[in-house]
Amino acid sequence: MTTHTPRVFSGIKPSGGLTLGNYLGAIKRFVDMQGQGFETIYCVVDLHAITVWQDPKELKDATREVAAGFLASGIDPTQSILFNQSQVSAHAELGWLFNCVARMGWMNRMTQFKDKAGKNAEKVSLGLYAYPSLMAADILLYHATHVPVGEDQKQHVELTRDIAAKFNHDFKAEGFFPMPEPIIDGPATRVMNLRDGSKKMSKSGESDMERINMTDDADTIAKKFKKARTDPDALPDTLEGLKGRPEARNLVDIYAALSEATPEAVIAEYAGAGWGRFKPALADLAVEKLAPISTEMARLMGDKAEIDRILGEGADRADAIAQPILDQAYDITGLLRSR
Repeated sequence: MTTHTPRVFSGIKPSGGLTLGNYLGAIKRFVDMQGQGFETIYCVVDLHAITVWQDPKELKDATREVAAGFLASGIDPTQSILFNQSQVSAHAELGWLFNCVARMGWMNRMTQFKDKAGKNAEKVSLGLYAYPSLMAADILLYHATHVPVGEDQKQHVELTRDIAAKFNHDFKAEGFFPMPEPIIDGPATRVMNLRDGSKKMSKSGESDMERINMTDDADTIAKKFKKARTDPDALPDTLEGLKGRPEARNLVDIYAALSEATPEAVIAEYAGAGWGRFKPALADLAVEKLAPISTEMARLMGDKAEIDRILGEGADRADAIAQPILDQAYDITGLLRSR
């Protein structure tokens, strides 16, 4: 059986700006995994962004903004590989091979497509339907063994494992592609809307008050948390007491993630406290942790050439890993290459 280098791959789409959900659910975890015995590869997945219409004039800057968010949060481009997907053409090439390995029945079971397409399934792009096989290519192109994802992306990692297993089986290439493991942990891997705790915090929500943008300044961050929707009851003395209180649970989870504590520890500290005490404490904590990131993002966005240089160097390093794996996949598949 082939043994694979412990390697992490994950990415974020450059569409609509980064939110606190992206930070707590993904970027903070990416930073934490640096230097932990993994080779870490992080990507701005711009090819995934164009599965729905993007303004070409805005897409490049949106890509830079996500990169700035990675860097400002603590991704070190000398310790991790940071690049944007479209600069490494092997992603699209392996994606096509996987389009020919994945089965229609598998794709039809993808719940995220059903959620995004809704009643307009006949009118959305083929890319939106097929993007889970490109996501599988993103991961397997680097023989990644671990993928930090939110709960809602777990199904895509399972599909990635199915594609890897079928490719290895069909082409008698046992162990060529690894079986990557999803990493889903932490108190706020799914950050909810500040106005409706039953909905995920989203870049595309109607009101700016329902989300924390990673570009928000200190005053805006504080104001949004102080105005976040809650209920009339004080905080309970056990986590069980938050059952049926989604807005309250969301704020406790956010506090826990920002303070690197458990939700249980937060409840123990604030048991019996009213929102007049808890929300200002959360606002202060969020400003302390997030305002330096938004300030640094603004500084980085003032030097776009430097962001482009970092992404270009990262793409060269990513390509050096990806191209030999793609070449082997082509050979295994029987595709003739004579140059």
